[in-house]
Amino acid sequence: MQKIKSLMARQGLKSPQESMADLSPVENLRIPSKEELREVRELPIDPQAEQEMIDSIEELYYSNDSFDMVQHELEKLPSELNLQELEEYRDKLKKQQTSVSKKVADLILEKQPAYVKELERVTSLQTNLQLAAVICTNARRQLSVSKEEFTEASLGLLANQRRRQLLTGLLKSLRTIKTLQRTDVRLSEMLEEEDYPGAIQLCLECQKAASTFKHYSCISELNSKLQDTLEQIEEQLDVALSKTCKNFDVSHYTKVQLAYTLLGKTQTAMDQLHMHFTQAIHNTVFQVVLGYVELCAGNADTKFQKMQYKDLCTHITMDSYIPCLTDLCKALWEVMVSYHRTMQWHEEHDKQDSSHTPAESDESVVDRSYVKKKLEHGLTRIWQDVQLKVKAYILGTDMSNFKYDDFIVVLDVISRLMQVGEEFCSSKSEVLQESIKRQSVNYFKNYHRARLEELRMFLENETWELCPVKSNFNISQLHEFKFMGQCRSPSISPSRQAVSSSSPAQDELSLFQQFLQEGNPFELPTEKEEETEDVLASNGYESDELEKNVYQDYDSDSDVPEELKQDYVDEQTGDAPLKSASRETIRSKKRSDYNLNKANAPILTNTTLNVIRLVGKYMQMMSILKPIAFDVIHCVSQLFDYYLYAVYTFFGRNDMYESSGLGLISSRLRTTLNRIQENLIDMEALGETSGVHGAAEDRKEKVPSPHLSQMVVLTNSGTLYGLAQRVVATESLVFLAEQFESLQFQLDTMMPAAKKPFLQQFYSQTVSTASELRKPIYWIVAAKAIDYEQMLLLMAGVKWDIREIMSQHNVYVDVLLKEFEQFNKRLEDVSRHVRIPLPVSNVLWEHCIRLANRTLVEGYANVKKCSNEGRALMQLDFQQFLMKLEKLTDLRPIPDKEFVETYIKAYYLTENDMEQFIKNHREYSMKQLANLVNVCLGSHINKKARQKLLAAIDDIDRPKR
Repeated sequence: MQKIKSLMARQGLKSPQESMADLSPVENLRIPSKEELREVRELPIDPQAEQEMIDSIEELYYSNDSFDMVQHELEKLPSELNLQELEEYRDKLKKQQTSVSKKVADLILEKQPAYVKELERVTSLQTNLQLAAVICTNARRQLSVSKEEFTEASLGLLANQRRRQLLTGLLKSLRTIKTLQRTDVRLSEMLEEEDYPGAIQLCLECQKAASTFKHYSCISELNSKLQDTLEQIEEQLDVALSKTCKNFDVSHYTKVQLAYTLLGKTQTAMDQLHMHFTQAIHNTVFQVVLGYVELCAGNADTKFQKMQYKDLCTHITMDSYIPCLTDLCKALWEVMVSYHRTMQWHEEHDKQDSSHTPAESDESVVDRSYVKKKLEHGLTRIWQDVQLKVKAYILGTDMSNFKYDDFIVVLDVISRLMQVGEEFCSSKSEVLQESIKRQSVNYFKNYHRARLEELRMFLENETWELCPVKSNFNISQLHEFKFMGQCRSPSISPSRQAVSSSSPAQDELSLFQQFLQEGNPFELPTEKEEETEDVLASNGYESDELEKNVYQDYDSDSDVPEELKQDYVDEQTGDAPLKSASRETIRSKKRSDYNLNKANAPILTNTTLNVIRLVGKYMQMMSILKPIAFDVIHCVSQLFDYYLYAVYTFFGRNDMYESSGLGLISSRLRTTLNRIQENLIDMEALGETSGVHGAAEDRKEKVPSPHLSQMVVLTNSGTLYGLAQRVVATESLVFLAEQFESLQFQLDTMMPAAKKPFLQQFYSQTVSTASELRKPIYWIVAAKAIDYEQMLLLMAGVKWDIREIMSQHNVYVDVLLKEFEQFNKRLEDVSRHVRIPLPVSNVLWEHCIRLANRTLVEGYANVKKCSNEGRALMQLDFQQFLMKLEKLTDLRPIPDKEFVETYIKAYYLTENDMEQFIKNHREYSMKQLANLVNVCLGSHINKKARQKLLAAIDDIDRPKR
């Protein structure tokens, strides 16, 4: 088909007959003649056979015009020719040629009508073109005639009029050009006046006018001059824009923004503004630090000016560190407040523009949106730059040797800066927090180590004398806790508790609201006031009047003041169960609560006060820097741990009494003491371990165990074995625990959520065990204050196998009661120096009575022979002891009363009941139970039963061995 199309294209406008004559020889071979066409048409037609014949033609015949079919057929001939095969192949080719010729002829005949029709259209077009040529010729001839008919005079008149109009316009143009050339003077004046919008407006109008007359040669120079002037204005405008980064002025900034709007460079102005702010931050901090470095260096050496800012920060001295940091923050505040005011300006103008022009152009909307996004993004970027600059300054100096107050000032400044960051862009200031955390952890480790050593020195030099404070003493009165403000009030929220109380009236306002127009949040107040802590009582008393009234009417039955009643109620938290506070009980407190002086003032020592002050300082550090809150609270717990351990080792450690099996030290207290000794006490320093080099880091965290001062004597019976010192030490620990309890809420709010279990464990396992130390410490006094051995000797001399019921008790009871009376008198003597609270007196009486009762049982267990009458005498003695004892103490019920009575009554038990008694009463020793069985032998227990009961006792004792 491609060959047929190419053939048709070459025919042009020729008739089919002419086209046939023009074909090449090769093509003539392919295209049949008229006779052949006729013969072909006369042949019988079998369309299917014809199509099959055409389809059998090789594809190469349809490839292109340059295909040489003869060469192709010759190349296909085999090397050995066969005539018959050649003739058959020739016939086949002829048939194919015939089929193609017939197909071509059919196609030509089919398209001939369309060809003829198109030829007619071409002929018509040719006729129309000839007519058009005639019309154009006639028009030209008529125009030539018209030209000849017009006169030269008429055309000259028109030309002169036109020239006059041109000259009039030229005159106006020249006057305008003259005005344009004089505008440069006015532009200079406007720039000096900082009227940038007016200057730009004038310059743009001049440029517009100049573009109208650009065809004049003199205007090209003027245009260039105006362009230079505009560039100069832009440069001055950029300088004016940079001035707003430190001292923002509304009118100045309004002029600058209007000027950029006229230039159509609002977005460019915003990009430039952020670049200026970044540059302002860098230049500001560099100049501040450089000034202090050069001032401290004291010479005119200019090497510092060539240093990098980070290196420059390392040359700041300790004395100039805080002033430089303050000035640094002040300067950065000026930059940030300028940015804040810039944002405010744009917000206000956006509102005004949107209200005045409701239908804004798309370009204006795009500019406004771009400025808003750029300013919002710039907040974070600028704050990040500020953080990085301050971080370099913070880390440039080792603060581990700073004074505590100086370090707190640094923390306070950085905390205030982080507050600025929070309000500036809602940033958590991770960069600042991480840098100050690194410095704080480093500082606090050294500081805490020194404080622990200092605490050890205090404890080793402590004579455990009472520190006279007022009865209304509260830790909030101490200077170290002033930062908490009203934190003890439940109405104050936790977030407000850590805020400095320097300006409570302004807490509702943000820093940017307070100091937007003037002032600076980093202006350090000159705190020369140094508030006096009114916590100490004069001469141990709050007033002379109170001193007179302390002993006055001591034995009278007058009603106790209401506040003292309340104190009694509050103090009924001892370990022993107490009676309800009836009027009679309150009156009798004069005997049991040896409250002879100090009007219920807290019992504490100078060391206790020092620990409380340290806790206040630590909490102050926590409130300012929450990221190290856990480290600080851990150190706070170590202060309490060390104090508790010292009190225990000084007054409560006694192997003989600890092994008494009376549960003086609870398992919780024992666990706490072991934990403190393992984690905090450096036992190697005591020489208790071999010289093996343990982990050096572990030992750095530990403190040697303190030693009791030689000034404290605990062996004098006249002072009840140092009872005054023991009371002061133990009750000061209990007071310290109470203060820790009152601070739990504040500590909990400062503690990270993940670490709160540590705080809860510290309170439940350590702080709450402070009062438990009373038992082992006062047990030692109770064990030595009364001569129990003498009582055993007196009881051994009593004859118990009597045959008649006695009405008179034995002498040992009177001796024992006399010992208790003497003990009571000594307590009164001690209470004249140190108030003995109700829980302490209860514990002391409980211990003494418990020991006395156990001594009675031990004495009864030493009896070899005893009759029923002898048992009755034992009961008489014990009842006499109880009757007299109840007059000496208000402690109810009498401790271990049942312990004695049950043992005495066990003498009357039968064999079976005795066996059950032995199994149920493990509180008695094996010796006491065995003696009970042996004494009953012969009266109502035979030898066989005796052996059985002794075997039962042995079975009970066997697991203990």
